[in-house]
Amino acid sequence: MNESNGREQIVAIGKSLFNRGLTAGSSGNLSVRLDDDWLITPTNSCLGALDPARISKIDSKGHLLSGDPPSKESFLHLAMYEQRPKSNGVVHLHSTYSAAVSCMAGLPPLNCLLPLTAYFVMKVAPLPLIPYYRPGDLELASAIRTLAATHHALLLANHGPIVSGISLEAAVDVIEELEETAKIFLLLHGKQASPLNDDQIKALKREFRNAD
Repeated sequence: MNESNGREQIVAIGKSLFNRGLTAGSSGNLSVRLDDDWLITPTNSCLGALDPARISKIDSKGHLLSGDPPSKESFLHLAMYEQRPKSNGVVHLHSTYSAAVSCMAGLPPLNCLLPLTAYFVMKVAPLPLIPYYRPGDLELASAIRTLAATHHALLLANHGPIVSGISLEAAVDVIEELEETAKIFLLLHGKQASPLNDDQIKALKREFRNAD
């Protein structure tokens, strides 16, 4: 991707996510892959008020090349990119419903959201739950690497989702579907739900492929 276009894309998508309430304050971060480097939102920045000139440019080691200091969670993005060479965009949010689900006890670690809708199965599922690590703990990158090669969407316990895609727009599309499913899941909590069965899931997987 052209660097100038990448900066403008991050600004536009960050503003859209903020305006729709999918991120708040200075939470969440976005990144895109360039030819050899990455653009990522700066640390302590509000996604609704990004300056394209101040977006961080980093190398594969996370070293700052230009712009403001990068998000302290940039190592999570690099871990995703490392395991998913076709990914060109990563989104990490603390979106309300997904974060709420990430705080629940007793979730199945390999697939922590029920396959409630066809679109969740087509775009997201299965969704593994990564155990809690404090913010900035580099061990979280190792935990992501163990699952990212086979999963483009992960839920970080007591934290929120991280998603990769063939483009930043594709990653946003997936994380929005994840957030909507988390909302449905919480609305149905304590009620008798009817998730898709194995045959229905297999049929969807045969017919549709994840975008990443």
